[in-house]
Amino acid sequence: MPNPVVNYDGSITTTPQQLVYPETVDQIQAILRDSATYPSPVRAMGSYHSLTPCVSTDGTILNMTKMAQVVEIDSAGLTFTAQAGMSILDASKVLRARNLQMMLNIEIGNMTLGSAACCHSKDGLDGIEFGQVCSYVAGLRWVTPAGDLAQASEQGNPDLLHTMRSSYGLCGVIYEVTLRIKPMEVLHFTYLPRPVDELTQDEVDNLMDNSEGLVCWTVGRTSIFQQRHRVTETGILSTLLADIRRALWSFEGAFLGQLIDRFAKDPTLRNALQQGDFDAANLLYSSLHLLGGITILAPDKIINYDNTPDFAKYAFTFWAFPRSAWLATLRAYLDFADQYFKTTGFRCNMPLGAYHIHLDTSSLLSYTYNEEIFSLDPIHASTDNTAWLAFLSAFNDFAFQNNGIPLLNQSPLVQRQHVEAAYGQRWLQFSAAVRAADPNGRMLNPYFAALLSPENP
Repeated sequence: MPNPVVNYDGSITTTPQQLVYPETVDQIQAILRDSATYPSPVRAMGSYHSLTPCVSTDGTILNMTKMAQVVEIDSAGLTFTAQAGMSILDASKVLRARNLQMMLNIEIGNMTLGSAACCHSKDGLDGIEFGQVCSYVAGLRWVTPAGDLAQASEQGNPDLLHTMRSSYGLCGVIYEVTLRIKPMEVLHFTYLPRPVDELTQDEVDNLMDNSEGLVCWTVGRTSIFQQRHRVTETGILSTLLADIRRALWSFEGAFLGQLIDRFAKDPTLRNALQQGDFDAANLLYSSLHLLGGITILAPDKIINYDNTPDFAKYAFTFWAFPRSAWLATLRAYLDFADQYFKTTGFRCNMPLGAYHIHLDTSSLLSYTYNEEIFSLDPIHASTDNTAWLAFLSAFNDFAFQNNGIPLLNQSPLVQRQHVEAAYGQRWLQFSAAVRAADPNGRMLNPYFAALLSPENP
């Protein structure tokens, strides 16, 4: 009987023949060994916040959320071990009780540890060292496609760990994750608005070189650089400010964007209301700049999207670009987006995001393996997925032509030509590693089958 599974924003629906909620490692092994009852492809799933069909299958989905227990907290060695179905948000709550935190407090708190350990992620504000959660994975345990047990750690088989950190569940089902952690931090965020047309590459380089963490929000032709600073104490309003920030991202911003698109059918009225929304966003960022920013506990960056209604959800895409070319690429993107709006009437109704991520060779498919990046992340609260997908297709062409690097779970409509160009020889290595780990294609769904390079290219 079909078991419809829908991703976070409703853009992807898959109907596996079997939808299973394993509670033990033995159950995972039995499932993988029984292809008659549990047909291929077998895909492990967390919250399915992904915006690509990386989980989609007409075979078997293992929803890992019932395997969400803490295994060990090593406060002296600063490691945290838990089952793969635990969410980032729940892991953070457990650690917070001991005055500890994740190395990266990524904003999508619904992401499970298993997904974070083997899929792409990003954090520009906590990424002092690295900006990808998988880079802080110290050890993994998984069930291979054949149903056997396997493990790797930084001390034991680090080369295999290097591959598993970006394996996307194609080499087996991860059931236990060990992550590096650290003591709780207090963060102060400042906001610097700058007209895009006045920016220089030297100024952008200075911001990247002298910021502990850096993201950029662009509204219209104004870029707001959000910088991270470590401080020792929270303020009396820190809890309130964290709550307001979470509400803006988990509800208010996307709700207003969708509201305008749904009810302002006249193009002139809709454009005027959208422009008013953009002006209000710039006013908010300018006010934050004048007030000196906000101070919150680092784990309060994490946002819970579990209870966000459909009318307040947003989608996004992420492509990474070389830091040296980012300003020119940003300006080219804004020109592209303006022309696309004039031609089609479509424009994204939320700020353009950008994450600064440091050089990182910790995983085979690290998108900063060769150099630092600054990303471009169009964000949109969609009421018309046909129009959104058409924009994404056009944006992918733009990003591909500008040497962008896509993420396999956060760059919708990604194609083989994109990943082969972006990851080069490493993509060939990844394709070979997947086939070696799973020669019978037990875990290989159509999405990844279309992306992998042929055996003899």
